[in-house]
Amino acid sequence: MSLSTAPSPDAGSRLVGSPVLDVVIPVYNEEVDLGPCVRRLHGYLAANFPYPFRITIADNASVDRTAAVAQGLTRSFPEVAAVHLAEKGRGRALKHVWTHSDAAVLAYMDVDLSTDLGALLPLVAPLISGHSDLAIGSRLARGSRVVRGAKRELISRGYNLILRGTLAARFSDAQCGFKAIRADVASRLLPMVEDTGWFFDTEMLVLAEKAGLRIHEVPVDWVDDPDSRVDIVATAVADLKGIVRILRGIGSGTIPLGMLREQVGRPAPAGLTGQLIRFAAVGVASTLAYLVLYALLRDGMGPQWANLTALLVTAVANTAANRRVTFGVRGSDGAWRHQAQGLVVFGIGLALTSGSLALLHAVAERPHWIAEPAVLVTANLVATAVRFLMLRVWVFRSRT
Repeated sequence: MSLSTAPSPDAGSRLVGSPVLDVVIPVYNEEVDLGPCVRRLHGYLAANFPYPFRITIADNASVDRTAAVAQGLTRSFPEVAAVHLAEKGRGRALKHVWTHSDAAVLAYMDVDLSTDLGALLPLVAPLISGHSDLAIGSRLARGSRVVRGAKRELISRGYNLILRGTLAARFSDAQCGFKAIRADVASRLLPMVEDTGWFFDTEMLVLAEKAGLRIHEVPVDWVDDPDSRVDIVATAVADLKGIVRILRGIGSGTIPLGMLREQVGRPAPAGLTGQLIRFAAVGVASTLAYLVLYALLRDGMGPQWANLTALLVTAVANTAANRRVTFGVRGSDGAWRHQAQGLVVFGIGLALTSGSLALLHAVAERPHWIAEPAVLVTANLVATAVRFLMLRVWVFRSRT
């Protein structure tokens, strides 16, 4: 295997002077189409792309003159690199080149250039800006213009319906040969993608979506290549086997989705409205748990100790839930500090609820049975408002 694309010892780090975009063209026995494709793509990027770029030809064990054509292109254009792999497989080629590339954004497209190049900048722009994690060209999105036969149209739509029905996929077009991914995301996501063939795209997108990554879709103009060498039947069978494998992996837990979410998933949006909604949901659950615990402990411990115990237990759980759900803090860094600060907030809530109970029993020696829960609920509502403000402006301030 020869490698002339710039390697990176750590795919998550970008080197000074590295290209912003690396466009990979996976090929197998494409000695005729490879030259015109690369020249057209290079001309487009040189005229329209405002950042340094690289075009990497990934030769999938071709047995014709594809490798020689690729080497000739590398001599003609400094921005063109070539990789020759001893084994076939589009997914294997993409995974290898993307893993070794030092570019910030990694993309690929088919050698037939079925997708109009005018969609390339809209594809990679959200990744360069950091708005999205992956981007895909979609032939099924509103605004796309597609020219292809009824057979391929039916197969494509049927396949995407299967993905929606079995894997609950929300992206619209899994197999369009026009995709991009941020390199920092790829370094975490690609080691978990097992497929080395045509199902590679689907598996990558499904795992990304399950991890909470943001997938940007671009409607494309696409013209079917009548000389396509894809074996539709064999590809369909391999895709169905891949779907079954992912379903089994998710069901058995062998696919570490939790770890993937921790590594690459996006935190919840920090907008005030969204935080209030999530905080309210956590608060309702915490309040119900508090009332149940209080009712179970009240007769044996008395109202004050029952209140203290129930509030302490639910406060710890509440801080953990708000840390993850409301404010989008992931991982273990700072968890103990957040819990300690949460206990300070708990102390304020305890003072409010305990003081309310003490005031009730000072006013009425034997209050009505409904009075205690009513006072506690009211005091908890006030404590909840104070809790949200302190969590937002103090405990998790860096996230807001």
